[in-house]
Amino acid sequence: MTVTHTQVDPATEDRPGTVRVLLQRQIMPRDRDTDVIKLYVDPDPAALDADKYEIGHTRAAHEANAIANRIQSAARGVSQIHPDQVESRTAFRVVQGETMSFGTYFNGFAASYWRRHTIVDEVRLTVRVRGEGATVIVYRSLANGRSQRVDSAINASGSGEFSFDLPLKPFVDGGWYWYDVVAADEDAVVESAEWTAEVPADRADRGTATIAITTMNRQDFCANLLLELGRSILLRDLVDEVVVMEQGTQKVADSEVFPAAKQALGSRLRIIEQGNIGGSGGFARGQYEALRGGRSTYVLMLDDDVECETEGIVRAITFGDLCRRPTIVGGHMFSIFQKTQLHSFGERVSPYSFWWGPAPDVIPSWDFAERNLRSTRWLHKRVDVDYNGWFECLIPVSTLREVGLSLPLFIKWDDSEFGLRAKAAGIPTVSLPGSAVWHVPWTDKNDALDWQSYFHVRNRMIAALLHSQYPRGGRLVRESFNHQVKHLVSMQYSTVELRHRALEDVLRGPGRLHETLPTTLPEIRSLVQGYDDATLVSDPSVFPEVKRHKLPRKGREASPVISGRQATVQALLQPLRQLRRPRALAQTHPEAEITAQDAKWHKIARYDSAIVSMPDGTAAAFYRRDRDKFVDLLRRTVDIHRRLASEWDDLAETYRRALPAITSPEAWEQTFGPWLDGPADD
Repeated sequence: MTVTHTQVDPATEDRPGTVRVLLQRQIMPRDRDTDVIKLYVDPDPAALDADKYEIGHTRAAHEANAIANRIQSAARGVSQIHPDQVESRTAFRVVQGETMSFGTYFNGFAASYWRRHTIVDEVRLTVRVRGEGATVIVYRSLANGRSQRVDSAINASGSGEFSFDLPLKPFVDGGWYWYDVVAADEDAVVESAEWTAEVPADRADRGTATIAITTMNRQDFCANLLLELGRSILLRDLVDEVVVMEQGTQKVADSEVFPAAKQALGSRLRIIEQGNIGGSGGFARGQYEALRGGRSTYVLMLDDDVECETEGIVRAITFGDLCRRPTIVGGHMFSIFQKTQLHSFGERVSPYSFWWGPAPDVIPSWDFAERNLRSTRWLHKRVDVDYNGWFECLIPVSTLREVGLSLPLFIKWDDSEFGLRAKAAGIPTVSLPGSAVWHVPWTDKNDALDWQSYFHVRNRMIAALLHSQYPRGGRLVRESFNHQVKHLVSMQYSTVELRHRALEDVLRGPGRLHETLPTTLPEIRSLVQGYDDATLVSDPSVFPEVKRHKLPRKGREASPVISGRQATVQALLQPLRQLRRPRALAQTHPEAEITAQDAKWHKIARYDSAIVSMPDGTAAAFYRRDRDKFVDLLRRTVDIHRRLASEWDDLAETYRRALPAITSPEAWEQTFGPWLDGPADD
């Protein structure tokens, strides 16, 4: 490890045949946004072994750690950050006598990811600081989260520049580098910090990207995103084109923000108007345009309703440029409502259940305002993923040529299926720390019950038919049957109809996926019209008053939380209960009012009717039990799952054989046909 006082010039060749390139720089939040400041700098001098009570990921361990951290923080005191300390996009002022850590989500250096996937084997950290007596301290962490002090330097004069050469060899399984700055005799201004590396000259060329955004009736959200992209100086040389697939009736061009966005992006902005063929159709169009344009190294998928840290796009492109082989580079998702809460850090598809979810050891909804990076052990182990959500995902154009474009799935599972398809072709996906967007968390959505449940079921089955290595998809068919029964005893008959239609369409095979892309949504919406559970009412006064045929036993309502043994008992009893005639009074007056958070199947099933609110809090529905409908739907559920299990192998072979043609640019070109020569606003 060396400490020098030399000026870093990114264009200078350190060794013959090599060039020093910028990997990552210190950044601060735009507009001095205090809601996200702890993702950039951290004033809490947290103990480096703050997870000392944690063994595994048990609830007791988390609670013990939380109590210990609160006690330690109260004893130490935590400095508050004033917006004026953010002096520019790259500079921060540390108040005299205080310590500020840059070991944060956006300013820490995720060394293990660079070690695993790129040609970089050593980095140089160069910190420029103004303020006499200021100290720069460099730390590293191990994969288990333990931290070690690496080196330090003191600024003896008014301004100083300190360089630390840091190897990546020790980061096989995980670990980060970061730096703290201590202000001594006066305030210290950390003017900049850069992480650079020597790379072969033939790998120093920068790749460029086409950004693809699919939008539908989110005109202001989308226009603000375009404005963010247009105002980024660094992206001007990295983005060839921003292509917006306009699929709605409330046009982004009609937003009050759009003129400024259009001016900022200039000729790089292109609006393509096409019919509503879903997110997969919109993103496939962006992929198609990137291929047809022939200029870009990558295509970057961005959702239209995100707030974007544009520096993350620069980092993703830089990382992709230096990967050993073509690699999909994705970003993470923070909650747009609670901006320091990390909602998605790494996603995997469980091979046996074939369900997506957090990668092993990832703890969802982690809030950096409560627990910082340095004191959280699980964040230091490298997380390997199967795919990255297309809220922010950079795909090499060469990958599109090799494995094809998105599947025509409308919404749901297009990103995860693509990641699995690429993985099978030897193309990994990396969810890169330090690259992220803010987005509405899917936990706040109602997509397991409404029309979106059709696409969840159909597309999950299709993805499993394509990629599952287990007979009959492992647990998938049995789990699908169990979910149907749960919805049936919960009086969610419209959801059962949607899921049944999804399975019928799976059994029809892959031949009509493109053809039905623009027509499926209106069809399934029409299918569930008139169902009580699909009739949502926003005014609660419309519903009749709650009336019970008898009082709850000892005044205790059924709990939404039950043990595993109780769940097994209820799973046996509740389907039998549905065979009884519902009480007459329950058809006109709900027997209970159940909040969305308590609306578990075993609670709803105890009633003959209930008012059930939706997860997004905007409406509720009057559920009513119907014995004849239950019997009919249960019979159909048994039949279709029996058929799905018996035909699985032949169906899987059919889908796998058809995959190259379905995802080819030529197939998508036919789907885009009505809009290929349509008007474009550039």
